[in-house]
Amino acid sequence: MNNETPSSGLQLRSLVTEDGQLQLFLKSAPVPEPGENEVVVRIEATPINPSDQAILIMPADVATGETSGSGADTRYTAKLRSGMESRVKPRIGKPLAMGNEGAGTVVKAGSGAAAQALRGKTVAVMDGALYCQYRKVNVMQCMPQNEGTTAREAASCFVNPLTALGFVETMRTEGFKAIIHTAAASNLGQMLNRICQSDGIDLINIVRKQEQVDILKAMGAKYICNSSDENFMNDLTAAIEETGAYIAFDATGGGDLGSRILSCMERAALKGTEELPGPYGSTTFKQLYIYGGLDLSPTIINRNFGFSWGINAWLLTPFTQKAGMEKMMELRQRVANELRTTFASHYSDEISLTEALDKDIVAAYSQQATGRKFLINPSK
Repeated sequence: MNNETPSSGLQLRSLVTEDGQLQLFLKSAPVPEPGENEVVVRIEATPINPSDQAILIMPADVATGETSGSGADTRYTAKLRSGMESRVKPRIGKPLAMGNEGAGTVVKAGSGAAAQALRGKTVAVMDGALYCQYRKVNVMQCMPQNEGTTAREAASCFVNPLTALGFVETMRTEGFKAIIHTAAASNLGQMLNRICQSDGIDLINIVRKQEQVDILKAMGAKYICNSSDENFMNDLTAAIEETGAYIAFDATGGGDLGSRILSCMERAALKGTEELPGPYGSTTFKQLYIYGGLDLSPTIINRNFGFSWGINAWLLTPFTQKAGMEKMMELRQRVANELRTTFASHYSDEISLTEALDKDIVAAYSQQATGRKFLINPSK
């Protein structure tokens, strides 16, 4: 790519229309001038994470998708999925930007010393609206990379690594000693496995397919429970009893998986005790955090796990605010130092902004299939 910064760049937008369609299109916007403590980053790699898909494509029935035009005039159009009308009503007529994180080269820098120090550097960025060719951000939103790190390697520096580390920090802060995690064969789940193995923390992995069991076994995971197996509840209860894992992080959100996890926690807490639980169940506190929405059906809670429990949401941004700057800088440096090992991300497909609007490619990245992760290279 030409090293000279152009006057404008393309940005990807997602729009819900009055007539019940979702559209993806490209918009040209001027490349801004940075302020004193700001830089302009040429975005060269940005992943499609589940958190991005909520805005990008989740409301659409991709089976109805069609692509028209070419180049900067490419447009993707699909009908809304049945039942999504009320959920997306606030979005109607508002083109939304997407892309929570990415990486690239600093091509413009403000007059401040911190900004000037980043000129020409490869940085990871987490500031939203990163499905674009150029993005102006504050220097505090940049994670400088160690020498030799590529934008592709740094593209997923924030969301998955800091979420996985955040789970461990939350566990420690709240006085637990082991973790349960669902959707455990995902990129994030594999990172969490590597962290827990490195830090000596027991981790119970919940998956739903045998191929996902095999992936985690190959990584050396010790506790793996397949929610599709008939013995799932017994297997999970036994793993909880052995590890003392009474905090869970659930990526699915919908259905009754979270409730089943709490039930197994209660069974494990009561197993082997001589005292009868009484009307309020065990005194062992059980915590379920829901941090994703892979299952869009209602969350079902069957209260058969006593009264000593909590269910809450977990999101990265509130965690970072609560953890404070010193802790977050410590975690960010660990990510940078272990980017090619503990926090390595693997991508099955690399696409351009234009290709992100192709109906067949949209259908592929909307599936969120294990082992298939898409990376957008806006500079392509």
